Amino acid sequence: MKANDTPQDVANQNRRGFLKTGAASLAAGLSSGVIASRASGQVMSKENGPAATKAVQDMMPTRNLGKTGFRVSIFGLGGQGALEKTNNESLALRMIQRALELGVNYFDTSAIYGGPDRWSERYLGQGLKRSRNQVFIATKTKERTRDAALKNLEVSLKLLDTDHIDTWQLHDVGIQEDIDQIFGKGGVIEALVQARDQKMVGHLGVTGRFRPEALIECIHRFPFDTVLMGVNAADKYYYSFGKDLLPLAVEKQMGIIGMKVMARGRILSSWTPPPVEQQKHSWEGRGAIATTPGTLTKQETFFYNLSLPISTAIIGCDSVEQVEECVELARSFTPLSQAQMAAMEAKVEPVAKQALFFRLMPR
Repeated sequence: MKANDTPQDVANQNRRGFLKTGAASLAAGLSSGVIASRASGQVMSKENGPAATKAVQDMMPTRNLGKTGFRVSIFGLGGQGALEKTNNESLALRMIQRALELGVNYFDTSAIYGGPDRWSERYLGQGLKRSRNQVFIATKTKERTRDAALKNLEVSLKLLDTDHIDTWQLHDVGIQEDIDQIFGKGGVIEALVQARDQKMVGHLGVTGRFRPEALIECIHRFPFDTVLMGVNAADKYYYSFGKDLLPLAVEKQMGIIGMKVMARGRILSSWTPPPVEQQKHSWEGRGAIATTPGTLTKQETFFYNLSLPISTAIIGCDSVEQVEECVELARSFTPLSQAQMAAMEAKVEPVAKQALFFRLMPR
């Protein structure tokens, strides 16, 4: 994807404002500055021609991805869900195609999504090939050494069927041991710099969902372009990312990507908890066992995240219908007031543990 060189003075003002007033009070300014919203109407034509497709795409709100120069859809398609399942090509490609048709241009994946065969990268490589110049592809490596990471990247490029990754990210940085390995002699940071210098990647990022301190330390040590963080309406109750990490990322003018928006459903009032024994054997159950549904609607939790000063929120989907639902929510988004966000935080407190299960896992 090629950068947009248009100056974004209003976006910078909003970022400075966040440093003074916090995420909630910035919400009202997002719609006029950071968001390029054109979601005021519905496309009436059902034609499949270029003009009809562009009309639909233009309805997707976009934001700056920090100072990278890219504008990305405020809903990004996550590489988990159906996109990481074995031999799920038909559904995965239909989901990717539908996302493209509806104006989604940010696609997230990782070298570990889909197991050793890396199905997520494979599907995205197939589905995005014809639209490569119109999309932003982000992938990750969980390797912590230079040589292993470069080998990892070589496979990512092949599977994604591209000559460059738009942003290559350190996957799941959470503890001091990660930091010591990343920045130590022969560490993965050397691979990131080399890959960027050799134009194999355009930008560099760091990701995490466990503890904010590790990500803060990474950002202080290296000028990353993007940060992907797990955050939702329960954020303040356990190891808050919004308190210090988010303001720092804003100050650094980073592209900020939100994940764990719906906590794999556990924050939603429509979610039915699986049997306790089943949860004990699940990834989510390692963090918190849930015995009750969540307390928020999909719209509430999505709007909460989008009211933070993030560039995009990524969500892994299981069906074409879920992709369409997320797009519709993105199109209808209006920023929440500080009072609305506070009310939502209070509403989610009883289920905060299950909403933040990803921060409560043993490491």
